[in-house]
Amino acid sequence: MICITLPDETRKEFPQSSVTPFDIAESIGKRLAKDAVAARVDGELRDLGAPIDHNARVEIITPATDDGLDILRHSASHIMAQAVKELFGDEKVKVAIGPATSDGFYYDFDLEHRLTPEDLERIEKRMNEIARQAKGFTCETLSRHEAIDLFARMGEQYKVELLQDIEDETVSVYRQGSFIDLCRGPHVPSTDRAGAFKLLSIAGAYWRGDEKRPMLQRIYGTTFPTEKELKQYLNFLEEARKRDHRKLGKELDLFHFDSAVAVASPFFHPKGTVVYNQLLEFIREMYRHDDYGEIITPQVMDVELWKRSGHYDNYVENMYFTELDGQVNALKPMNCPAHVLTFGAGSRSYRELPVRYADFGRLHRYERSGVVQGLARVRTFSQDDAHIFCRPDQIEGEIKKLIDLILKIYKVFSFEDVAIGLSTRPEKSMGSDEIWQKAEASLVSALKSMDADYHLNEGDGAFYGPKIDFQVHDAIRRQWQLATIQLDFSMPERFGVTYVDEAGQRQSPVMIHRAVLGSLERFMGLYLEHTGGALPFWLAPVQCSIIPVNDEFADFCSHMRQTLKRLGYRAEVDMASESMGKKIRRSQTRKYPFTLVVGQKERENGLFAVRSYGKRDTFECSWQELLELFHQCNHEARQAMGYDIPPVHIIEL
Repeated sequence: MICITLPDETRKEFPQSSVTPFDIAESIGKRLAKDAVAARVDGELRDLGAPIDHNARVEIITPATDDGLDILRHSASHIMAQAVKELFGDEKVKVAIGPATSDGFYYDFDLEHRLTPEDLERIEKRMNEIARQAKGFTCETLSRHEAIDLFARMGEQYKVELLQDIEDETVSVYRQGSFIDLCRGPHVPSTDRAGAFKLLSIAGAYWRGDEKRPMLQRIYGTTFPTEKELKQYLNFLEEARKRDHRKLGKELDLFHFDSAVAVASPFFHPKGTVVYNQLLEFIREMYRHDDYGEIITPQVMDVELWKRSGHYDNYVENMYFTELDGQVNALKPMNCPAHVLTFGAGSRSYRELPVRYADFGRLHRYERSGVVQGLARVRTFSQDDAHIFCRPDQIEGEIKKLIDLILKIYKVFSFEDVAIGLSTRPEKSMGSDEIWQKAEASLVSALKSMDADYHLNEGDGAFYGPKIDFQVHDAIRRQWQLATIQLDFSMPERFGVTYVDEAGQRQSPVMIHRAVLGSLERFMGLYLEHTGGALPFWLAPVQCSIIPVNDEFADFCSHMRQTLKRLGYRAEVDMASESMGKKIRRSQTRKYPFTLVVGQKERENGLFAVRSYGKRDTFECSWQELLELFHQCNHEARQAMGYDIPPVHIIEL
């Protein structure tokens, strides 16, 4: 007799000596048995047909769960590998790895044929044929040496290398039809259960991410339980393509990249620089209100500084080095050590704390060419970076103020759905257990005192301390990591910086690392995609397009532009010899917040036909009303933060 306990604590007894998860699902209901793809047995994922010969806790897995969707996608990657081998020759194709991902799957191949988009159609067609054959996924257990011998005979050198690097005495392989692969599993019961799939793209990928190893061809695809869900996802991808910040950056003349001269390093054009500087000024305004002192620190510093800070031991693979006067120096990847030195440059009293430093200095980090992506991950950037030096009794208050500030700033950018995560000590870290426990407890206390909802990210902290991360959802529900608050008891001690307490004793301050927008480059790319390039008035590089009805009004429009410029607004006159309709469409395509049409009536009466971006209808307003409108829009961000709004300044035309 075997007793099975289900997630709701219901118990089922089976008289036979072994039972399969499928048997259990069928005993619960035919619908569940039809939907089931695998099971969790005593916490371990197992195939639906794997026998259970002992009392166990069992959960039936369906595609409606994250685990079930991963199993569908992993199974589809095996079907794709089989299709590629059958189409391009079993002897000519060597397979590497093919995992499920957060939104689909991929598989890496070594083959001479250069894959094309047309090949994806052929492969997908063959995958559908394999799926319809309803071949079962069967698991076999082999000794590691047997598996090495098997894949060596097949000429699969990448599988052999993987097997040589593992210590397990036994491994599992999966077969479906003629295809066999090294795999932990589990898989769906048969190929016709892998859902609705679509192949998406081709990319290059170095074997094991090592640029010195062979370049493989990677095919990306995705799978969903139903055709309806797949179609919804493909529509989402199409919308994401429209919002791709690299595409928008080119269309809106904001920035470009030139990998021939500077890999992963953007060139910001005048319009892009306006957006960049407006973001800087927005954060500077916050600094003025919250008592931050902005500082400027060196970009190149002696390597010994980075050894002392711990960056050399924990971050060296991401740093750039240069030799000056026979001395090894490093370009700074972070501002923190320089801020510690600045704090320690003079004697400090407990009465002065907290001390808050802000720094927009350029940072340089080596990112592998395979992971860089537009502004999202670059090698040179600036952060709205700041560090707070405080006493232990001030930690909770400072953390709470930072959380309030971050959430307020995100509302300015229409990020309403914010997830908070607490990340604890990683495997590679510095500092004693006592210091880490104290730091983690301080962050937990601050979050609980605010009744903040947060999730735990075990082992995901920085090497010098635990952190609180903030993730936002953009307009099409993608999640992005933005702000971070990191607590650090170690670095001030490593540099020996202190303050004098009430008793006249020297104490090490607590250091809080924080960034709200994070990398300005990354935030700019994210925000372009969030808005689809339609930036709010205060941030738009051109706030208003002025369109003369004909050349007779060109001088008047130029005068309007200069007047607006004197008031601090960014306007552009469209002088092209084209139709009015085409000029208006161009203003809309460039996503300018407002478009003004100027002719005889406007010049004589001072009433202007104004069109807002995305609207078909125009409205009429006077010059004074126009300036009041612009003034209100220009200070929306400041008003949302609760800052004072300066009086509107009217200059007559």
